[in-house]
Amino acid sequence: MKEPSLPGTSLQRACRLLVAFCALHLSATLLYYLAGSALGPPGSPEPPPAPPPPANLSLPLSRPPSPAARPRPPPASPPPPPPPRPPPGPCPEPSPLLVGALRVEFSQPVNLEEVARINPEVKTGGRFAPKDCIALQKVAIIIPFRNREEHLKYWLYYLHPILQRQQLDYGVYVINQDGEEEFNRAKLLNIGFAEALKEYDYDCFVFSDVDLIPMDDRNTYKCYSQPRHLSVSMDKFGFRLPYNQYFGGVSALSKEQFTKINGFPNNYWGWGGEDDDIYNRLVFKGMGISRPDAVIGKCRMIRHSRDQKNEPNPERFDRIAHTRETMSSDGLNTLSYKVLRTDKYPLYTKITVDIGSPNS
Repeated sequence: MKEPSLPGTSLQRACRLLVAFCALHLSATLLYYLAGSALGPPGSPEPPPAPPPPANLSLPLSRPPSPAARPRPPPASPPPPPPPRPPPGPCPEPSPLLVGALRVEFSQPVNLEEVARINPEVKTGGRFAPKDCIALQKVAIIIPFRNREEHLKYWLYYLHPILQRQQLDYGVYVINQDGEEEFNRAKLLNIGFAEALKEYDYDCFVFSDVDLIPMDDRNTYKCYSQPRHLSVSMDKFGFRLPYNQYFGGVSALSKEQFTKINGFPNNYWGWGGEDDDIYNRLVFKGMGISRPDAVIGKCRMIRHSRDQKNEPNPERFDRIAHTRETMSSDGLNTLSYKVLRTDKYPLYTKITVDIGSPNS
């Protein structure tokens, strides 16, 4: 028979369960607190991880290399260089740079520094050669000279652009006679021929008075199969030849033609006669004269009074009459002179010479 329960037994059982639950909760809380104390105080930063053990340098790293350490692909090969430019060919004839008739006047003064500035391709000493083609001729331009500075400025101002458009390999040589003796044009031209060849292998020689300017750049300052008379139509003579044998002013002879006639005479002191002697020499050696037409061959002369110590040569007619007998003994083979000074200016080479006297 079941024994009856005492009053308050159910309440006691409930209290014991509550006490057991509280004890269990307190134990869990204590364990959680103790575990938190071992990890550090609440809110403190997480301690840094322990450093890895030293790597064994004899073994490869197990981790993948950084991007910077990864091998880079070889650089792309540069493009092949362009093929070398072919060497320039000969300059065309006639030059495509020519413009034809020119306006020539002498009313404005000329500044040589400005002339040099507008002709930057002209090198010291008055040398020029085209860059894009090989000139057909190497031309030395010889100017007999004394006390004509203003005329020389005009010559340089007009001729350098013309000669460049003609695509010549050229040099300008001003042969300056020193002293006060009678002027000797032909001997100065011989000296210019000899001195220019010491500098360069010229094959053509243009002999030009300093006061003559061409009026058409188609009148090319070069040599031909026959000696060339370039100043055929001068304003001084009404743009026509004064006589058929006239060979004065500006002329061109190849090296072979010049040496064939033994150069020019050395014994014409003063004005006149040497041009006709030169013409005779050419004829006696079987050569003729070539000329441009009267339009292309036009040129202007700078007006001036006759120079001192350049009076008409009274012996000129007698000497011209004996050219055949004297040409083999008066010329390049008997040339005597002394170079006193050579000056290389931006636009020309000036060679000052002592050529002696009529009695030396």
